Amino acid sequence: MIIVFLFSDRYEKRADFFDEFSKEQSYLKNEGIDSVYYIDADAEALFNKIQEENNAFPKGILFVCESLEDFSFISENGGYAIGMSNTYDGTVQKFPKAKYIFSGVDDTFADSFIKAYQRLSGEPWDILETPRLIVRETTVSDVDAFYEIYKDKEMTRYMEDLFKNPEDEKRYMQDYIDKVYGLMGFGVWTVIRKEDNAIIGRAGFSIRNGFDEVELGFLIGVSYQRNGYAYEVCSSIIEYGRKMLGFDKIQCLVKKENKASISLCTKLGFCVSKEVEIEEDIYNGVYLGSETENKAPSKKGIYVKFVI
Repeated sequence: MIIVFLFSDRYEKRADFFDEFSKEQSYLKNEGIDSVYYIDADAEALFNKIQEENNAFPKGILFVCESLEDFSFISENGGYAIGMSNTYDGTVQKFPKAKYIFSGVDDTFADSFIKAYQRLSGEPWDILETPRLIVRETTVSDVDAFYEIYKDKEMTRYMEDLFKNPEDEKRYMQDYIDKVYGLMGFGVWTVIRKEDNAIIGRAGFSIRNGFDEVELGFLIGVSYQRNGYAYEVCSSIIEYGRKMLGFDKIQCLVKKENKASISLCTKLGFCVSKEVEIEEDIYNGVYLGSETENKAPSKKGIYVKFVI
């Protein structure tokens, strides 16, 4: 990944600019990110030159723009651009259409640049690793592996099935990526086994209507169960939720007949709160789109609410 910083000619008037920015470049380099900067550059000419040199779309390049004009041109022509609001002369630039606006270079972690690029380019965020597993954001291409996991009827004994039509599931997943990951920065993620890169399940957080606490959800494919994967991934996700996302309380809703998941919740340190009635199968097996009002008949089940 390369970061291209586009500064105005105001920076040439600052005697300390080059020394200060050199330190920031060294910091980024130590984090594995190359960077270059241009002062008062012609953004259009520079962008076109980069495209010609790569003979393609400028993949792997994040443009950090001080001016709205540069940002608008690059983003409107397919480049990945973010705004930098606090300029070195003290003025504040606004970027009405930017998904990401950083206050400046010197107070931004390298990982923030990486995550902004990944979100703009559609690449999944890596969330965490355990000794045996990787947790990352789900992609549309994961859906086929989910159908393989859900083929075993045991998977839907206590939880909802995928949509009947895989194309519905893929459209739902794309909407989920755009609207849930993009808005909240968390969600339900894909669980991958390190030793063979196999997708073995899903786990993560969600917000359920009518409840105050964020909810932990998880599933591990039947052929991968009884190896301690569920405990390994859930314990790490709970820690991530507390330390990285700032969750004070986390709930888990388990169908009262699901003895295995109830046992896991107890092992994870959850305590029983109460029994609750939860609406199920709200889409009735068909996804009409995120902007379409659900018309499915009401169906409810009894669940045990755990809280940690």
